[in-house]
Amino acid sequence: MDVVTLGETMVLFTAGSIGPLRFAKQFEKTIGGAESNLSIAISRLGHQVGWISRLGDDEFGLFTRDFIRGEGVDTSHVKFDPKFPTAVFFKERQAAHDPKIYYYRKGSAASQMTPEDLDEQYIASAKYLHITGITPALSDSCKETVLAAIELARKNGLTIVFDPNIRLKLWSKEEARKTLMEIAALCDIVLPGIEEGEILTGEDSPEGIAKVLLANGSKLVVIKLGAKGAFYANKEKQEYVAGYPVEHIVDTVGAGDGFAAGFISGLLRGFDYREAVKLGNRIGAFALTVLGDVEGYPFWSQIDPSKGDQIINR
Repeated sequence: MDVVTLGETMVLFTAGSIGPLRFAKQFEKTIGGAESNLSIAISRLGHQVGWISRLGDDEFGLFTRDFIRGEGVDTSHVKFDPKFPTAVFFKERQAAHDPKIYYYRKGSAASQMTPEDLDEQYIASAKYLHITGITPALSDSCKETVLAAIELARKNGLTIVFDPNIRLKLWSKEEARKTLMEIAALCDIVLPGIEEGEILTGEDSPEGIAKVLLANGSKLVVIKLGAKGAFYANKEKQEYVAGYPVEHIVDTVGAGDGFAAGFISGLLRGFDYREAVKLGNRIGAFALTVLGDVEGYPFWSQIDPSKGDQIINR
């Protein structure tokens, strides 16, 4: 196993028309969730990845598991809960703006995850543990599960990658800051967006954000800057890496997860930090060109470094 991650995936219903959901008559059903987004992107890039979660023992749960498993992700440590349902969410399409999201996830099966859902041997079989700040926001038991996974990963020598992925619909800014800074201190690599970095540290520049997070205990900080690319820093070096231009952005959802997948893929391939960040920027750019959370992620066969900045759509 190259990467193991854990977290909630929901069934996603995307409106077939632009405008308020109350006027939408048709929806497309797929899935969405930061950790499964990353898992699918990592798998398409040619790596072995496992996803840990709980799903409802219902039709939506089976659909979600089958979709993710069909993308080559190992789902052997996904449990089906007979008491709690699979969560769903809806995407309202808006012209010239990011889509508006409506979540129905309170009391979901994934929110019932506990440390007992973790298998130490399974985690120990991987090189990287990937976690996000969404999971600890779901419930106290989910927070305990994330901390237990980090403890097992540290015990077994994994590199821990943390994407804060702050969702203020799930908790307050103050609670998110306190909990996520505690988690960041236990992780090797932290991947915030610029706005998330501001929430966590109170700083408004990439350099300032990185300085606080490095002092907090992380070894490497990579800050996603949208169209501008990304900034990375450790105690020895810091550098901006330009993004890939995308002429027509269709959907921004999933771009950050694509960046994380590309960056981790680069590290797994032995790239230095600059080249790994560059690959992250490129995968994130692919995600922008297609409607949906995972539909735009490329396969490794589509990534040809000799083509420079060109984005291949297939």
